[in-house]
Amino acid sequence: MKKRKFGLALASIFAAGSILAACGGGEDKEETTKTDSGNTEETSDFSVAMVTDTGGVDDKSFNQSTWEGIQAFGEENGLEKGDGGFDYLQSAAESDYVTNLNSLIRRDFDLVFAVGFALHNAVAEVADQQQDAKIAIIDEVVAEKDNVASIMFRANEASYLAGVAAATETKSGKIGFLGGVTGEIIGGFQAGFEAGVAAVNPDIEVDVEYAESFTDAAKGQQIAKRMYDSGVDIIFHAAGGVGNGLFTEAKERKAKDPNANVWVIGVDRDQYDEGQVDDSTNIVLTSVLKRVDVAAKEVAQLAKDGEFPGGEVITYGLTDGGVDLADSRGAISEETLTTVEEYKQKIIDGEITVPEQPEE
Repeated sequence: MKKRKFGLALASIFAAGSILAACGGGEDKEETTKTDSGNTEETSDFSVAMVTDTGGVDDKSFNQSTWEGIQAFGEENGLEKGDGGFDYLQSAAESDYVTNLNSLIRRDFDLVFAVGFALHNAVAEVADQQQDAKIAIIDEVVAEKDNVASIMFRANEASYLAGVAAATETKSGKIGFLGGVTGEIIGGFQAGFEAGVAAVNPDIEVDVEYAESFTDAAKGQQIAKRMYDSGVDIIFHAAGGVGNGLFTEAKERKAKDPNANVWVIGVDRDQYDEGQVDDSTNIVLTSVLKRVDVAAKEVAQLAKDGEFPGGEVITYGLTDGGVDLADSRGAISEETLTTVEEYKQKIIDGEITVPEQPEE
């Protein structure tokens, strides 16, 4: 399978999508319509949809970010929600994956996104059966399929920076990592995070536990309670909906005791809003960003322009702004931010190679 690395700075990715939209081209047809004000806008008959994993479209994480990218693409191209525009189907169980993919393909969507590594087998099966369909899978590689584009992220790089931040900011010397389901994807988050902590201070303890779920918020709260009770003051989660339980536990502790030293590092998107305790208190230290919204929007634009990267692996990392840390909004000291930037530049320059799995 061919690999493609997008060399776009994060600040310019949205602009690039706008330029592509303005240039047009490819196989799709565009129509010009008049708005009520008399202005004209271009619409396209290109359509795009997505299938969520079991976390749902409003998981405040991966699925939601993908949907936001698709919505942005739809709005920029004059599309409406529904057939012929943009849409999504939620998966209540793994058994829904194949059914939902086939449903959207039968509804003639030109491009269908499958969100998450759990859809690997379903995408491989449907791609063989529906060889004229165009499918893009996020966070997984489906090899040797010319009608499938695989979108990956070097989340281990941004997780390394989160580890640097946590190790510099911890007061207790104990930090937690809450994982969803054991596997290579979440293992990348863990590996990068632990390496970043160790780079600052190898004596800091990192308490690691997996929920073996992406939806069990109660299990997430249970794990968070144990970690905070043991003296952990910062917990980084890469656990989808399980992380909601972590947020609940941290906010409850902070509401009960405003002096409680409890922090959360969010994942996939900026989860600052999920950490708001009251008007003046927030428990989010920062978030590890996977710009899934940018990736979805960009790949949709490529497909619209007749440049669908079928058979390719598209990888986003720190170098092109596809992963990063969210604005800490003052939770992290200026000294720590300077340290994080120093490590970030070393990764970009190739001075630091971030491990991809914990055993490395």
